[in-house]
Amino acid sequence: MVAPAAETGTAGLPDAVPVFPLTGALLLPAGDLPLNIFEPRYLAMVDWALAHDRWLAMVQPRDADQQTVSDTHPLFAIACLGRITKFAETGDGRYLITVSGRIRFRIAGELPLESGFRRVTPDYGAFMDDLDEVELDREARRRLMAALAAYFEHLGYQADWPALEATPDRALVAAMAMACPFEPAEKQALLEARDLAGRAQALTTILEMAASDAAVPDPSQRH
Repeated sequence: MVAPAAETGTAGLPDAVPVFPLTGALLLPAGDLPLNIFEPRYLAMVDWALAHDRWLAMVQPRDADQQTVSDTHPLFAIACLGRITKFAETGDGRYLITVSGRIRFRIAGELPLESGFRRVTPDYGAFMDDLDEVELDREARRRLMAALAAYFEHLGYQADWPALEATPDRALVAAMAMACPFEPAEKQALLEARDLAGRAQALTTILEMAASDAAVPDPSQRH
């Protein structure tokens, strides 16, 4: 029988956690990430997490050109801890889960493989502010909403603006950063932003640049 992972004395956070290395996947505090799990090692990872208080972390592999990577591929140093908040089994052996982001951490070390999946020891010290409820200032929120409007218009997206306006700052920034089709490097930069204000500023800049680039004609397309 496997004993549950021990917890630290801080906020009940685990001192050993499985990591799911996935290129382009971003989990942030206050965000919800749906995942379709089908590889045997990651099915085992979910089973382990469900038996250990449902903790699971997402991390991006370095310099990977595919989504899933080997057991020894280097990982980015900063990851995000989450908790499985939704779980369902399918008829063909897959798991459909949702992981809700809790706090970022620096990977302090890697543990031996457990049933084929990777586990790490997390250092939460630099990110304890992730546990606090914080808000953006009014101008930062206004600029973010304007950038979202321009970006959505560029992509032809229809947004539920009343719902977005009613979404709290942390959840709004997390949802937009996680859902928008940014490059893996941009996703990592958003993850590593110092705090909510820094992440909102970085997100706004990325959105503004994407909308601005779309407005500039491509010289190669001129006739």
